[in-house]
Amino acid sequence: MTTLADLGPLAQLRAGRLPRRLTQLLVGLWLYGVSLGLMVRGNDGVAPWDVLHLGIVGHTGLDLGTVLVIMSFVVLLFWIPLREKPGIGTIANALLIGPSTDLTLAVVHPPHHQIARVLLMLAGVGLCALATALYIGAQFGRGPRDGLMTGLVRRTGLSIRLIRTALEISVVVVGLLLGGPIGVGTVVFALAIGPLTQVLLPTWIVALDAPTQDQVAEEAESDAYPAVSVCGAQA
Repeated sequence: MTTLADLGPLAQLRAGRLPRRLTQLLVGLWLYGVSLGLMVRGNDGVAPWDVLHLGIVGHTGLDLGTVLVIMSFVVLLFWIPLREKPGIGTIANALLIGPSTDLTLAVVHPPHHQIARVLLMLAGVGLCALATALYIGAQFGRGPRDGLMTGLVRRTGLSIRLIRTALEISVVVVGLLLGGPIGVGTVVFALAIGPLTQVLLPTWIVALDAPTQDQVAEEAESDAYPAVSVCGAQA
C-alpha cells in the first residue's frame, strides 16, 4: 500500500530533495487551477466544490479565483477544532489555485461545439488527477478541503468514503441552492478523480530522506500525525 508521510512544516523542509519537491508542488497546484478553468469553460458540469464556488460567484460578482482563495481560508478555520496541521503545501494550495484558475479563464474561451465542450471537460478531469498526484506526491501536506475530510475522519471514526461523499453532496446541494451549475462533468469528476489519482500518484511520490533521531523526537513532541494511506484526493 502506498503511504505518505504526514509531517509538520519544519519536517517537510528537512525531508530533502527540496528543488524537486518545491517545483513539483508549484507545477501541480498551477495545473490544478488550469484543470478547474478548463472544466468551467467546457460548460458541461464542474467539480463538486466548484458548484458551490460558482454559486457564490453568482451572488457576489467576485472572480472565481478570488472565491477559491477566500473559501480555502474559510475551510482552514474548520481545521482548528479538528486539530489538523497545515503544511507548506496547504498554504500554497490556498493561494495559487485561484489565480491559476482566473488566468485560464482569461485565455481559454468557451467553445461553440458540444464535442469541444466535452473534450475540455474530460481534459480538465484528467489534468486535475495529474495535478493532484503532483502536489500530493511532493509531500508538503494536504489542501484545505482534503484536510477537512481527513480531520473529520480522524475525529468521527467514520470511513473516508462516507465523509468525502457527505462533504461533496453537501457542497453540491448548497451550490445548487445558490444557483451553481451541475452537469455530466460533475458526475464524471466525482467517479473518476479518485481512481485516476490512485493510478498516477505512485509515479509522482518523492521519496524523503530518513529523519534523524533528533528530528523524530522533535516531531513527536509537536504531536505530528502518523503516515496516512493514499486513496485519491482533491484540493
